[in-house]
Amino acid sequence: MRKLSSLFLAATILVSGCTVFKKKKPGAQSPIVLTTAGGANAPSNINRPSMQGPKPYKEVITAKAKTDTGLFKVHKVDERYFFEIPDSLTSRDMLVVSRISKSAADVRASMMGYAGDQVNDNVIRFEKGPSNRIFLRSVSFSERAQDTTGMYLSVLNSNLQPIVAAFDIKALAQDSAGKNAGAVIDVTDYLNGDNDIFFFHSEVKKALSIGGLQSDRSYIQGIRSFPMNVEIRTVKTYTRSSGPTPASSGGPLTYELNSSLVLLPAKPMQARYFDPRVGYFATGYVDFDTNPQGVKRISLVTRWRLEPKDEDVEKYKRGELVEPRKPIVFYIDPATPKKWVPYLVQGVNDWQVAFEKAGFKNAIYAKEAPKDKDWSIDDARHNAIVYKPSDIPNASGPHVHDPRSGEILETHINWYHNVMSLVRNWYLIQTAAVDPRARKMKFDDELMGQLIRFVSSHEVGHTLGLRHNFGSSSTVSVEKLRDKQWVEANGHTPSIMDYARFNYVAQPEDGVGEKGLFPRIGDYDKWAIEWGYRWFPEYKTAAQETPALNKWVISELGKNKRLWFGTESDPSDPRCQSEDLGDNAMLASSYGIKNLKRILPNLLSWTRQPNEGYDDARTLYSEVVNQFNRYMGHVAKNVGGVYATPKTVEEPGSVYQPVPYARQKEAVSFLNRQLFATPDWLVNKALVSQTGADPLVMVRNVQTNTLSRLLSPAVISRLISAEALGGGKSYTVFNLFTDLKGGVWSELSSRAQIDVFKRNLQKAYVDNLSKLLQAPAPVAAGVFTFYRSPDPTASDVSSAARAHLAELRRDIRKAIPAFKGMSRYHLQDLDARIGAILDPK
Repeated sequence: MRKLSSLFLAATILVSGCTVFKKKKPGAQSPIVLTTAGGANAPSNINRPSMQGPKPYKEVITAKAKTDTGLFKVHKVDERYFFEIPDSLTSRDMLVVSRISKSAADVRASMMGYAGDQVNDNVIRFEKGPSNRIFLRSVSFSERAQDTTGMYLSVLNSNLQPIVAAFDIKALAQDSAGKNAGAVIDVTDYLNGDNDIFFFHSEVKKALSIGGLQSDRSYIQGIRSFPMNVEIRTVKTYTRSSGPTPASSGGPLTYELNSSLVLLPAKPMQARYFDPRVGYFATGYVDFDTNPQGVKRISLVTRWRLEPKDEDVEKYKRGELVEPRKPIVFYIDPATPKKWVPYLVQGVNDWQVAFEKAGFKNAIYAKEAPKDKDWSIDDARHNAIVYKPSDIPNASGPHVHDPRSGEILETHINWYHNVMSLVRNWYLIQTAAVDPRARKMKFDDELMGQLIRFVSSHEVGHTLGLRHNFGSSSTVSVEKLRDKQWVEANGHTPSIMDYARFNYVAQPEDGVGEKGLFPRIGDYDKWAIEWGYRWFPEYKTAAQETPALNKWVISELGKNKRLWFGTESDPSDPRCQSEDLGDNAMLASSYGIKNLKRILPNLLSWTRQPNEGYDDARTLYSEVVNQFNRYMGHVAKNVGGVYATPKTVEEPGSVYQPVPYARQKEAVSFLNRQLFATPDWLVNKALVSQTGADPLVMVRNVQTNTLSRLLSPAVISRLISAEALGGGKSYTVFNLFTDLKGGVWSELSSRAQIDVFKRNLQKAYVDNLSKLLQAPAPVAAGVFTFYRSPDPTASDVSSAARAHLAELRRDIRKAIPAFKGMSRYHLQDLDARIGAILDPK
């Protein structure tokens, strides 16, 4: 789960599914600094290269040196640190990953700022420069070309990688034959300073309200060298900058940071091209070779390098299961409460069955961290599930990858302690009607353990490269979710990467057990892992394997609809939604509401604890309302919806299709019955009196949320577009207005008095229509937005809204004489409001 307030986002959906900052573009890096130190804290004369040249090795690396040997030698002489960079590693790509080891107290911003959080990553190279210097370059792979079209030199000349620091060569290292084999540089000042290569990314600094470095309170704590990586531990103290977090005021901020310098493979893993029909995170670049008359954006999926051992290659080709050369191993943070460790381990091991589909056994597993003083959770060679003693109800599964190929190199899953309260509330609200174990505030350890296991499995899926599959649950018939035998055998969704928490459709009389209520590794997950991780030695490039993969995808999708992937980023396709179940949102939500009606009257007794107040009852009352609101959102997305099914040219059928007329009409009819006719069952007087909840606010919020979607410029625009292309078979904007009028404004024809809930609803309706007559506010210069709603005044949207308002005003004026008291005052007020909207003074 990227964001567990929606349980399974990832941060931020970036390639890694977790990173909360953007990579700089070439040319936007820090300026060239010819120095052995970085930042404003350096002495004024340090920007000039040394004129002395290298000294004899033993004069620099003296007998007092403490040396750590690994990727390269790291020497400590007194309080100075030296890197001995061998010639074999100059110009080699290295990945720097920076994380918080110990956090500043009480300054976390949302889900950031905790121990284990990644705060930066960069690809760098050490290169030999003139005048006895070593240059440090920051490397980008955003644009590429080879020699095939003559574009290579042009791209190279247009994308000179910036030099972000330079170091005098203090001494030359020699090999056993006495020949020069490397350079010794002093990195003390650079690492004691502040820079966005080894430490905080500038955007993370803003988020955490981190200001300038306090050099007198910052230091290098230690540097260790391992076979494939160097680990740099520093303590950094900063001032506080102005910002939106608690860190915005008060004293200084001190962090302990760990920066991992990891050698990237000399030969990158063979990439696999991204396919929108299989949900993987991707990294990409602009290719100047593929299209001889232009450029093409190339996307590569992120995945681990799994290959058979040399002695098992022929077995693998014959279809036998073999162990990979290097399995994916997770370590459990020693800080994790012992009783939850087995469930976290099982959540990882559950993926073994999926990798067996790809031909590998024992490809992934978890174990407890070794009790070894030399073992570190910060070591970039180790993947870990990091336990965070936080009150944030969340978990996330980021990963770090090689930008050249998409190869995943390591991962740290963030496990926040309070995630347990979140899954407890979800399970109670969605299943307590059918599972008696959920009818209390403290679950038994076994039930909570199984909930932890499923969350663990979901997060591990992200670290394997898998995105959310919000469309998976839409492939399942709603009635099958009530079929005990079927749902316990197959699960309520084919993917644990879906946001389909628990089976809220099952009714008490169905007798569905835990297997039919919980998510699990499903058909889609096994298929997606097979697609991403099956080894094809017969193809030497990503381009060569693409035709075979395409043919395979078409064949498999044609045979099994449960393998369909629905993206988490489609605002228009009602099949792709979080928290929903089944192939019909109206039917699924009807069953869900039945269960909410069973749960709500029991909340006071289920949350009752000796010597406690009603906070838990208040929380769960709010959760019931939130769940009801989700159901309404699931239904509303059908109106003006568009089915989007990615295809290649070899596949038949349309890619885009509007939701059928009958399904949209069914959706509006459902909303009229379940929401716009006041949901009185939601107003529980006993709960209101004990929790202080305001039923008017609760009901109004759900109704206005739903109206805002139905009457948004985007939805109305899609209805108008569908009508233009539909040849009279589409659900139109005037169908929507007519159907809504029958529900929201039913009193105008029945002449029944209008209660306070309905008065609030009708005011919100008029307010939403008024927004359709207004152009959106301009976006300030330099402000980026992911999505902007279309301008309703630039199309027929405002014309249709104006006509509907005029019609409503005529009906209101005609009905006013039949009403009295507050109902009449309300209608008179609406008459005046609509008049001001249609004819502003």
